[in-house]
Amino acid sequence: MIDVAIIIGSTRPGRKGEAVADWVHDLAGKRGDASFEVVDLADFALPPLDEPMPAITGQYTQPHTHAWAAKIASFDAYVLVTPEYNHSAPGPLKNAIDFLYAEWTNKAAGFVGYGSAGGARAIEHLRLVMSCLQVAHVSAQVELSLFTDFEDFTVFRPAGRHEETLTTLLGQVIAWGAALKVLRGGEHHGG
Repeated sequence: MIDVAIIIGSTRPGRKGEAVADWVHDLAGKRGDASFEVVDLADFALPPLDEPMPAITGQYTQPHTHAWAAKIASFDAYVLVTPEYNHSAPGPLKNAIDFLYAEWTNKAAGFVGYGSAGGARAIEHLRLVMSCLQVAHVSAQVELSLFTDFEDFTVFRPAGRHEETLTTLLGQVIAWGAALKVLRGGEHHGG
């Protein structure tokens, strides 16, 4: 069994990410091949990156960085739930990613986006970022439209077809996450 984080990538008041992450968690919970936990960026209150040394050195000085690093290191794979803001991922999500390096590497990730264009452009930007961190990102991705998957642009009501895509995404994330856990030596650690 591997451990998978479902990361809520928005910290904005009124965000839709919690409802989307809960939907991912509910569907994932029906599986028996991994354990899943929702991780909310808002719970970590990360300031704009304030570490004096680059993350690749692993020389963290701030208590919030140590807490974030311990949480991310404890997982084998990730599902990043991201809105799209101005054709990209939200700043707090990119900032949270940038705080760490080794805690992400040789792990797997999948993406669930939402926005006027299904979050597709945010996902594409995150793919570039995760590639730099040596994260194997899977090809399946869920793109949720504010126009058709949210009643009155507010209440999350995903079209049924998204469950199949999410099931495929989770299968890919778990397969890659398990393979990379073997590559890392099977233990949970930051490198």
